[in-house]
Amino acid sequence: MIPMVDLKTQFRSIKEDIIHTVTEILESSHYILGEKVSELEKKVSEYIGTGYAIAVASGTDALHLAIDALDIGPGDEVLTTPFTFFATAEAILYTGATPVFVDIDPDTLNIDAAQIESHITEKTKAILPVHLFGHPADMKEIMRIARKYKLKVIEDCAQSFGAEFNGKKTGSFGDAGCFSFYPSKNLGAYGDGGMITINKASSVEIIKQLRNHGSKGSYRHKRVGFNSRLDELQAGILLVKFKYIDEYNRKRRENASIYTELLSNFVKCPIEKQGSFHVYHQYTIRSRKRVIIQEKLKENGISSVVYYPVPLHLQEALKFLGYRKGDFPEAEKAANEVLSLPMYPELSAKDIKKICEIVMASV
Repeated sequence: MIPMVDLKTQFRSIKEDIIHTVTEILESSHYILGEKVSELEKKVSEYIGTGYAIAVASGTDALHLAIDALDIGPGDEVLTTPFTFFATAEAILYTGATPVFVDIDPDTLNIDAAQIESHITEKTKAILPVHLFGHPADMKEIMRIARKYKLKVIEDCAQSFGAEFNGKKTGSFGDAGCFSFYPSKNLGAYGDGGMITINKASSVEIIKQLRNHGSKGSYRHKRVGFNSRLDELQAGILLVKFKYIDEYNRKRRENASIYTELLSNFVKCPIEKQGSFHVYHQYTIRSRKRVIIQEKLKENGISSVVYYPVPLHLQEALKFLGYRKGDFPEAEKAANEVLSLPMYPELSAKDIKKICEIVMASV
């Protein structure tokens, strides 16, 4: 059996450090917004290259609180991609704003920056690019457009911790970068967790209040907020894993290169555009024979997943937005062709070759 991700093997390699850290936190009896959270925030802000980082309870909360703190709400439109996890649009809707979709670049599967300007209206307040599967969106063009039209930029970096565009880390370009520490992520906790990277001090204070019931402390509440605090235990676990993140990403890139070398003549493999540093949260191929490939992999005990089978504009929950089939042809085509193969730092070259042999025999 080859899983999509092998968290057990990774845990065994860092078990001693994890247990020491968890024990230290348990003995401290300080479980909410403690020293480990503050240390993690400092390390992430330095790593990403922003003035601040604020830990929250999940990647979804990171998006929600960042959008809220940037004063985006009812009557505002936020341009984003229809080919992403549901939380991207969900977080926009939480604030009362409206997601407006822009089709994707078929090569990177990210929002097509060349189409953004045609969707801007008087109601447009922000652009929310997603660095899908670990490949950065075209932040040079996105930031140019944002400056031209005075728009906010919120980066969805849930799948791109450590990715770079023109030498800068994702999460350092816009008004806010939003990260997820879901267990399967490149930097993953042992539960939910998230982080917002930001430079504007005034926004930091708002986010810190929002994550803590709208309070600065002492049971005085300046606004109506939320309960979105990263647990001290999760922060401690993330600090252990943080020491290895560059190594984890290096191994992912090595594994991706083996996949691409073997599969490039058989399926459409992920690319790395010039100036981009891909961290391969997923290794996602495209093929019209996806169903056959997936069935053969399953028969041989190999996991694979379709991220994502239904674009957001065709999701039942978002029918009220008024989109129809055919509105975003590239996103719809990708949804019918994509297949993500096992990808994690501990994946062996031997297993990758086995996976590739089955894929090649299926097309």
